[in-house]
Amino acid sequence: MTTHETVHAPAITQISRAQDATAALRRELTDCWTAVVNDGGAVIPMDCPLPPVTRSAIEPAVDRIVGELSPQHGRLLLARVGGSLAGWMAVRREQHPLAAHWGVVNHVQTHVRFRGLGVGAALMGRAAAVAREEMGLERLRLSARAGLGLEDFYRKCGWTEVGRWPGALRVAPGDDRDEILMSLALRDRVSS
Repeated sequence: MTTHETVHAPAITQISRAQDATAALRRELTDCWTAVVNDGGAVIPMDCPLPPVTRSAIEPAVDRIVGELSPQHGRLLLARVGGSLAGWMAVRREQHPLAAHWGVVNHVQTHVRFRGLGVGAALMGRAAAVAREEMGLERLRLSARAGLGLEDFYRKCGWTEVGRWPGALRVAPGDDRDEILMSLALRDRVSS
């Protein structure tokens, strides 16, 4: 994008069934995730090497996430700007009956070409509405890597820090970061 382009609010859509994730969409998700990880983003898949990563390292994680989609248990929210995938995230219901009223937000990411345009905030606002109104959830949780300012972003979106796992994430030898635990109550929130 150039600085001369008119930027419109991102269009947020969702998919909740694996069959709706076309091959083209899977490529877009993979390309976005690869770019974000290689730019230092804190969304490295569990079974993926540390950056730099290739598309082939990310593809199995995309396939796994898509395979877990279902209207009641898991959704992908997609942000588009000018027809291009600008960001995405996953929202899923906790599976254990004791926690089924909770949801988890994962893989929040904005493509590096679209940073600073409100894509992440738009995704977070829509996630709260989808979780509450469509999935019937009462609360969301997420974890974030310390040292990137992510907790400030999430606080601006209405989230509350509820704890930390000190030094839980080893980014590199000698660079251990806290895992920040955050929560968002959905009952009293107004629709986005």
